[in-house]
Amino acid sequence: MKKIVCVIVACAMLIALAALPVSCKRNDTVANLEGDYTGLEGTSLYIVNWGEYISDGSEGTLDIIKAFEKTTGINVTYDDSTPSNEAMYAKLKSGAVAVDIVIPSDYMIQRMIKEDMLQKIDTSKIPNYKYILDEYKNLYFDPQNEYSVPYNVGMVGVIYNKTMVEGTPDSWNLLWDSKYTNNILSFSNPRDAFATAQFLLGQDVNNTDKALWDAAAEKLKEQTPVLQSRVMDEVFNKMEGGNAAVAPYYAGDYLLMKSINDDLEFFYPKEGTNIFVDSMCIPKSARNYEAALMFINFMLENEVALANAEYLCYASAHSGVVNNPDYSFKDNEILYPDSEHKPKTQYFYDLDPEIRSYYEKLWEGIVR
Repeated sequence: MKKIVCVIVACAMLIALAALPVSCKRNDTVANLEGDYTGLEGTSLYIVNWGEYISDGSEGTLDIIKAFEKTTGINVTYDDSTPSNEAMYAKLKSGAVAVDIVIPSDYMIQRMIKEDMLQKIDTSKIPNYKYILDEYKNLYFDPQNEYSVPYNVGMVGVIYNKTMVEGTPDSWNLLWDSKYTNNILSFSNPRDAFATAQFLLGQDVNNTDKALWDAAAEKLKEQTPVLQSRVMDEVFNKMEGGNAAVAPYYAGDYLLMKSINDDLEFFYPKEGTNIFVDSMCIPKSARNYEAALMFINFMLENEVALANAEYLCYASAHSGVVNNPDYSFKDNEILYPDSEHKPKTQYFYDLDPEIRSYYEKLWEGIVR
């Protein structure tokens, strides 16, 4: 699951509001730091993150990595070559690289904790941890907040082109509607794809009943004749260019597509959907634990967190961001739906290895 930046959306909204935030003014300088960033000059830090999943200085935004290096004197190797949670896991498991910071999703964090791959995080050395919203603490994958610090939050929904789709759809059924044959996209990764069928069938996405997984697989096979293709990042060109009518994808990325093609609309299916939290963790392989803590605290600085939130179209777990009147997505109903419009959600859990292997084999039968 690759995250795509939303610079265009953020800056367009900000210009409309005539109130550009710091993230669109600076390149590699942070003015108002609360933490102490001295004492580790000349040391090194190795960070593994998703591709294009941090404010990097493009379009005049804050270059967070450069700002951290400039502030602390720590040399950062930033690796954004991992395309999935599973790739992050494999990189750490191989032991080929000593990683100091990794940013996986909830279910993969749960797996890494089970396999003793992560160190406990001393939050007493992260004073900015006070900004993490209570609703993102004590979550199932890290109930004591010992191994992870929230980074971003997202949900999955359905994007559709209102000039190609009739009415106002509200169900996962749209992805099976034969009226739109050859104009429907679906996920090319198994966990997300299975979830679309599981929610439609009223299943628990974390069930361990092979018969239920069989039923979901059959539902996905039924979908195959109406599909144009199964995609991940290709969804952007296809939906932005009007080359497909319907696609499931991550809510934040919809906002970027909408800025390119105003005919695109979005909904959270009435049957429910996946919510995920990506978090910063320190692997057992870390060689610079203190610098890792310093980096996490830096990411939680108000100015840095705001810059990142403006650059990425994902909901923030940071109180200083969501309560900032200049945050351009503050009242965005897609990222922050009110209680009346908030969808039913489920997190993905790390599944038993036998079930994981079972659904992966089912997936092979679906896509071959």
